[in-house]
Amino acid sequence: MSVRFALYMQDKHSMPYELEMAQYAEDRGFSEIWQADTRLARDCVVMMSAFLTRTQKLRIGSGVLPIWTRNPAVIAATWSSMWELGGKVDGNGRVMLGLGAWWEPISSRVGVKRRKPLQAMREYVESIRQLFTMEEVTYQGEFVQLDRVRLDVAFGDTSPRDIPIYIGATGPKMLELTGEICDGVVLNYVVSVDYIRNAVKLVEKGAKKAGKTLADIDRPELLVCCLSDEDPAAAMAEGKKLVAYYLATEPHIMKASGVSDDLLEKVQAIMSWPATEEDYIRASTVIPDEVVRNVMAVGTTPECQDKVAEYIDAGVTCPILYPMMDDVKPVVDAFADWGEER
Repeated sequence: MSVRFALYMQDKHSMPYELEMAQYAEDRGFSEIWQADTRLARDCVVMMSAFLTRTQKLRIGSGVLPIWTRNPAVIAATWSSMWELGGKVDGNGRVMLGLGAWWEPISSRVGVKRRKPLQAMREYVESIRQLFTMEEVTYQGEFVQLDRVRLDVAFGDTSPRDIPIYIGATGPKMLELTGEICDGVVLNYVVSVDYIRNAVKLVEKGAKKAGKTLADIDRPELLVCCLSDEDPAAAMAEGKKLVAYYLATEPHIMKASGVSDDLLEKVQAIMSWPATEEDYIRASTVIPDEVVRNVMAVGTTPECQDKVAEYIDAGVTCPILYPMMDDVKPVVDAFADWGEER
């Protein structure tokens, strides 16, 4: 089985360095970059556009864009523009659209009510897919209303946009919906291998509803990689800080991987959102090593490779590696070489 490898970019590293690493990953044979649009840190569209201009072959995706922040017609026009910007490789476009339902507490703090996220997501995916055909679209849903709308390209390429649509899904119902209506699922990070196995089954269940098989659904997964051969203890410390963040702000993800309520309560008593670096460090002291090893790749190169292999065996088609150490190159090197050997 051929396994793709990707990098996940959030805001851990500086923008110039991320652009440099995208070029490096492309040179080493990585297939794609997924850019975060979580929190209020970096806008995925800005970074995706930058990656498209600095690389020639990499596919670039949003991991993931909150549906509540843009009208579906605007989303379709934005991704159509990036599709033009990126050009084609082997006859295919280079951009991917990953959508998400956002999360608390950020959504309510900016006035967004995440009402009926499953219905809203279905309407966004269906309407955007229709707009990508470049035909006129009328769509009347509860959340999406389009009245004779088309992507108004007057002088450029008016051919259909081959832009695959993914959902960043975590819960059972959203995973099943993703298998039913999407080209792929962006599986979440900081989750256990057992969680991934169950998630893949739910995606397959949804695919069967639409007359598809699991093989028809791409299954990349965001996967934290804290790798250091020189200082594995520092890698573990970095991993604990990220786990602390998730325990405090997205406990539903941690509960899905079997983290105890007792640990959740301990961390939440220390941290809030937005948290400081000092909060992360203090919360890290109550998190056991085994919790970290259960939900990410951490430690030396062989340790990280072995953990990533577990996720691949659980059904992941493309590990989207999120390097947490300052130096990204060791992660790219470890998996570029390992991918050739596997």
